[in-house]
Formats: sequence, structure tokens, C-alpha cells
Amino acid sequence: MIPDLLQSQKDYYKTGETKSVPFRKQVLKNLKTELITRENQIIEALAKDFKKPAFESVLTETTVVLSDLDLMIKNVSKWAKPKRVLPALLNFPSTDRLYSEPYGQTLIIAPWNYPYQLAIAPMVAAIAAGNTVILKPSELTPNTSALLKNIIETVFKPEHVYVVEGGVDISTKLLEQRWNYIFFTGSVPVGKIVAKAAAEFLTPLTLELGGKNPCIIDETANIKLTARRIVWGKFLNAGQTCIAPDYIVIHNSKKDAFYEAMKIEIEKAYSSAPIASKDFCRIVNEKNFKRLVRMLDNENCIIGGQTEANTLYISPTLIDEPSLDSEVMKDEIFGPILPVISYTNDTEIDAIISKYEKPLSLYVFSTNSAKAKKVIEKYSFGGGCINDTVIHFANHRLPFGGTGNSGIGAYHGKLSFDTFSHQKAIVKKANWLDLPVRYAPYTGKLKKIRKILKWL
Repeated sequence: MIPDLLQSQKDYYKTGETKSVPFRKQVLKNLKTELITRENQIIEALAKDFKKPAFESVLTETTVVLSDLDLMIKNVSKWAKPKRVLPALLNFPSTDRLYSEPYGQTLIIAPWNYPYQLAIAPMVAAIAAGNTVILKPSELTPNTSALLKNIIETVFKPEHVYVVEGGVDISTKLLEQRWNYIFFTGSVPVGKIVAKAAAEFLTPLTLELGGKNPCIIDETANIKLTARRIVWGKFLNAGQTCIAPDYIVIHNSKKDAFYEAMKIEIEKAYSSAPIASKDFCRIVNEKNFKRLVRMLDNENCIIGGQTEANTLYISPTLIDEPSLDSEVMKDEIFGPILPVISYTNDTEIDAIISKYEKPLSLYVFSTNSAKAKKVIEKYSFGGGCINDTVIHFANHRLPFGGTGNSGIGAYHGKLSFDTFSHQKAIVKKANWLDLPVRYAPYTGKLKKIRKILKWL
């Protein structure tokens, strides 16, 4: 089935229809109309999959996609046009242009934590760039996955865009095929599998992964505001966000005040009984729930620590001073658990952060601008914020992506269009002048060419 489906997309791509800019704009408009009509269904599907609050679904899923669609529809004509660039004097006289060429057949493998947005947003970019798409949504969010399939089948021809549902076996079969581009969002271990499969055919790819995102709070930070912003960024989606703060590194003089502020802000956000709050998400499945519960074993849960297996609930939890070798500090947490480690000097901060691979995000809370700037410049990471969390994702003018272990490539805004486009360089040489110096025989020309090159 999959090879036949891929072949049908290859055949369709050869017709050239997906390269037509008016066609691209029209199908994106059709998709936008359908998504607006289906928004309540999308919100309901996300709630069924892991009790995602409607507010979070609108803020982090449906609105993000509609904004991307508006941006692509408005700009695709301009972005798809060949762009003139300054020619090299060595090629005089010439006209140089860059052509944005679609790759062809693209595979998009989406994650479960933002199962709608992180499936549709890259798909929209791939379509805008003129590609065909096979989309593999996550099997861990079956309601959203089924709805995505229904929406795509309503809007697109299967030879243009198609949704393939299934688990690991289906992903494996998809990765066995030869694609022109692969876009994967998910965990580091699976990202390595995807990269290995892509390498088999030298397929270009984007990997949006994760990591242990540090959040540094220095002695000058506004603790009340810091706590409010961390509670929002960390416990949004029950911590199942690749750019959520993964652990806190706080100056020891501020730790007690931070705990007090966090208690207040958690209660403000989710009441004294977060289990009853309609604004607090659940863990996606039993496997991830058990993984997170193991992280709580033998730890000092200074706030929270309550769990309920029947509903896959884990309360907003802060762990006081875990060992760097503990279960909670080994890998990315991806849940509503926040370890807090104190420090007394910058050397201790460096010892903690340098223990881990380059993270997807880093956050620093400080009213000392010079110190915050020093932290941002010292460490390598995908992106981040000073005095806030997560919000860098919202600006389509900023690239979103990791570095090293946290990912390869980036997207958002125009960069999403560029990600799914090959930049083809063309030099058009004029015929009215043809300098003979570059042609063989070269005898007697070395001195002259050195002068010319030096002058250029």
C-alpha cells in the first residue's frame, strides 16, 4: 500500500500541478475554511485524547495553525518568485537568481504532545512550497489522528496529501521508502532512527527533538513574576512540551522564596486541588504515566507529588535538590515534574548545565541584563527567553529548532517555506562580452589572473 501511495504522489508531482502558485494558494484557502469549520471538533478530539483544556487547544494548536495558513496564503506568491541576487564581478556580465524549488515527495511524522499543530503546521509549509505530503500522525492520540485523516481526505486528493495512521510498524515501513524530504518531531532516540533511515538515501531532513531545558534563576530575579511565568510555561499541557523548563537552577538565597511563590501561583492557576481543575491536562497514556511516576520514587516532593493511575493524573510537582544521577535528572522529563537545584556561584551552574547535551531551550530569570546576556551567549541551545518561558515559539520571525542533540534544522514563518524548498542557484551569462583570460591555454595568464582576483 505505502509504495503504491508514494508512487501515485510521484506521478502526480510530475504533472506540475503542485508547483502552480495559484493552485497552492487555493488548496491552502480550502484547508483554512475546513479547519475553521472543524475547530470545535478539533478541541473535542484533543480533550478526548488527554483532557486538553479548550483554552490551551485554541492558544497552542488551532490559532497557531490558522496564523500559519494566513501567513502562507498572503506570502506564497512573493516567496515562490525567483529572487535576484548580486552577481559576482568575476562572472561579469551576468544576472544571478535563486529559484525556490519544491523537493517533491515529503514525509511528515508528527508527535503526540501537540498532535494537531505539530502535524498541520509543517504540512501547510510543505504544501505552500509545492510538495506532495504523506502525514503520519501519532497513534497515541487516536481521536486527533482520526480527525486529521478525515479533514485531509475532505480537502485534498490522496495523490497530493494523504494521512497514514498506525504505530511503530507503519512508521518503519514509511521510513523504508525513498523520500525527497523528511520532517520529524519527537524524541531524541526516535530521531536517531529517522536520521539513520534518511542517511540510507541521503535524504535531507529536519529533526525537531528536545532535551533537558535548564531554567536559571539568579539572585536578582523578581521571584513572584518568575514563579507565575514558570508555572504557566512548565505546566501548560501538563509539562508535555518540548520547550518547557525541564529543571530549575536557582541561587540558594532565593530558593525558599521561590517555593512559596510557586505554591501560591500553582493554587491560583489550578486551585488547591489541581486534580479537579478543568485547566490541567493529563498524561497521554499509561506508559508515560508510569515512566513519570518512577521519577518520583525516593525524591523530596516539596510541592505536589500526588498521582492517580485511573485518570493518568500527576499533580504539578517540584522536587527539592535531586541528585544529578537520579532518574528525574537523567533524561528529558516531559511531564509536570520540576526538579529544583540550588547554586552559590556560576561555576556550579556550569557544572550542572554542561553535564547534559545541548538543549532545545534555555531560560534565564534576572534583572541584571549583563549577566543574563552572558548566560545566553555562553551556552549553545535551540532558542529561549530572558525573564519568561516558551514564548519565543510564538514569533514566526524567529526560527524554531534545536542544535546538536536537540535537533537539526529549523522552521516557522518564511523559514518553514524555505525548509521545504531547495534553493536552486542560476547564473545567466550575457553574450555581448566574453573575456578570454579564463580559457586555456593558460601560458602567460597567471600573473594577469592573480591581479584580477586580487582586485575582485
